[in-house]
Amino acid sequence: MFKSIKTGVLVIILIGTAIIAKAQKAIDAGTITYGVEYLLTDEQKKAVDPSVLPSESKVEFNGNLSKVQVDMGMAMLKIINDGAINNALVLVDIPMMQKQYAAKMSKSEIEEQSGSLKYSDFKATGEKQTIAGYNAEKYTYKDNNGADYELWATTEIKLPVGANPRGFSELKGTAIKFTNTQDGYKTMLTLKSIKEGKVGPFTLDIPKGYEEKTMAELKAMRGGR
Repeated sequence: MFKSIKTGVLVIILIGTAIIAKAQKAIDAGTITYGVEYLLTDEQKKAVDPSVLPSESKVEFNGNLSKVQVDMGMAMLKIINDGAINNALVLVDIPMMQKQYAAKMSKSEIEEQSGSLKYSDFKATGEKQTIAGYNAEKYTYKDNNGADYELWATTEIKLPVGANPRGFSELKGTAIKFTNTQDGYKTMLTLKSIKEGKVGPFTLDIPKGYEEKTMAELKAMRGGR
């Protein structure tokens, strides 16, 4: 019954906690569109069918706040994130069951979702590429477990904290192609476009009519993974 919720909550957490933007032209509000690739292990594919996951994600942002929305057919899922305080709100709407659930995520819960990874040692490689019309350079970096990564960053745009990916504050530029790990699942996000314009306003307050759950309870509804 909750298969769509299981898949959707996974998608929304994977994408919603990994939001991004550009750096020279400052854009305070708008919509970012990413292409999404799911880098799942064989074991993870047994639990989540990657063919039913969306290949594109739209992120609306306004200052410190951003919102990701995923229509899973049976359920509509939204995550609203405050990049300044690193808190979030997950909303689940199930029209067929006339159910609405909300779960708040604290800073510690968000960090736990990412495996408490911290990134450092960002080094430019000199390799250049154009991504979504922006000049980008390839960087290597590491996490606190010693794993190596690569990303592409541009210095041509700058977005507010709510639209930037977590953990890249030391990066000299804005990441526009990068991997993200949440709950042991890995995705690759690649910028497709940024459209400047009014969106929101957004809030972390639970809307009227939603039944509040903890994140643990929400996870249990989708199988506890």
